[in-house]
Amino acid sequence: MLSVLARRTTNLLRREFTGRYKFTRTVQGAWTKVRMTDTLSRTEPVIMKLDCPEFRSVFTQELQTLANLFKRYNYELRIAGGAVRDILMGKQPKDLDFATDATPQQMKEMFTKEEIRMINEKGEKHGTITARINDKENFEITTLRIDVLTNGRHAQVEFTKDWKLDANRRDLTINSMYLDLDGKLYDYFYGYEDLQKKRVVFVGDASLRIREDYLRILRYFRFYGRIMDSPDQHDEATIKALKENIDGLSQISGERIWSEWNKILTGNFGLELTLKLLECGSAKHIGLPEEPVVENFRTVYQRALSNNVTLKPISLIVSMLKNEDEVMTLHGRLKLSNSERDLALFLVQHREYKPCERPLKPYQQLIFVQPTMRYDVYREYVREVLRYRGAMELLDELEQWKIPKFPINGIVMRERVQNIKMIGQVLIMLKQIWTDEDFKLTSEQLLEHVPSILSELEEKQQMKDQKYYKKL
Repeated sequence: MLSVLARRTTNLLRREFTGRYKFTRTVQGAWTKVRMTDTLSRTEPVIMKLDCPEFRSVFTQELQTLANLFKRYNYELRIAGGAVRDILMGKQPKDLDFATDATPQQMKEMFTKEEIRMINEKGEKHGTITARINDKENFEITTLRIDVLTNGRHAQVEFTKDWKLDANRRDLTINSMYLDLDGKLYDYFYGYEDLQKKRVVFVGDASLRIREDYLRILRYFRFYGRIMDSPDQHDEATIKALKENIDGLSQISGERIWSEWNKILTGNFGLELTLKLLECGSAKHIGLPEEPVVENFRTVYQRALSNNVTLKPISLIVSMLKNEDEVMTLHGRLKLSNSERDLALFLVQHREYKPCERPLKPYQQLIFVQPTMRYDVYREYVREVLRYRGAMELLDELEQWKIPKFPINGIVMRERVQNIKMIGQVLIMLKQIWTDEDFKLTSEQLLEHVPSILSELEEKQQMKDQKYYKKL
């Protein structure tokens, strides 16, 4: 039995506490068993009653129907987590999550009896039932639970009737509050004070919270950006806990890491928080080289800020990478979408300054001279390159440029090129000629170039074949 004093991870607070955390930790393979009984908390959790516009706005007819149903069956229903935090910050919550003391089976029986449709049955094993009310609105309702086994990524849970224990398993104090549908705010771990004083604090011991799910390292930085007014007010003890547990990020899937990092970069202090994350030793665990080019990242981020443009998160990350190999390593770790991967590669290939008498011309060619007709896609890629470089005048000029219609199509080419496999290559070379001549050549003038292009392509193919046979 290991008893750990339930001190907060911040030295700013000096509160009296009601007890200790009591843990039983035994490793079972990759899983760690954790039993929790008490920690620093209020003796009376109801601290106020809300009647603000943000709270009233969530009450649709469907929510009122749901609330009446739970009340009729003598189950408690409360808004939980992030929605409570947003309401207290004067923000309209985007999503509502609900918690209840009813078990999943009890909810299923209740909804079945009342002929209410249930969807997304996959959530049931985690205690979540999704009810669709009046065939208009979905509500995710999760049974109160405690973590009994954790492996740094996931938790095995047991259901409970104790709201405080459910709050105790959450990551940050500002995310551990509940709001019942009469407006009573339940705050067991001083999240309201932390929100008012703009503090990002783990519930209980920071290291223990982090080891339950290492993604909480990134969640700390995301919520720091959400509530703080300054990028450099981190608590030293919290940062120490993050550094000590940073290697745990290697256990977290790339998709989960990218989802959180994306939100960090699009939130407040994206530059400073990413630099602090890297300072904690995260680079090798999140797809970056051991020595990312942070000065370039700083330059690109601040330049975009001064130009009042918004770069995509992947573009900001690419500023720390040197070449295509590093992009593919990042992609392998974070599992980027195809469009994010392609944009990252495009940026690395074309972000350097292209000297030309007509500065826009190289970018027109990038849009036009490519094997597909995806002009809009490549135009957006070029826009991002120009935003990345801070070339705002060129960006304005590009916006005025209308992509001309190429006067030759595949049908015309089939009449002149016997080898069908060469048609695509011939079209690309004709597009290059057309852009070199400022898009002024007619179809007849372009077609005059076909014989010489075919001759050049055939010569290249012969040389390629000769090299192949020499190797044999």
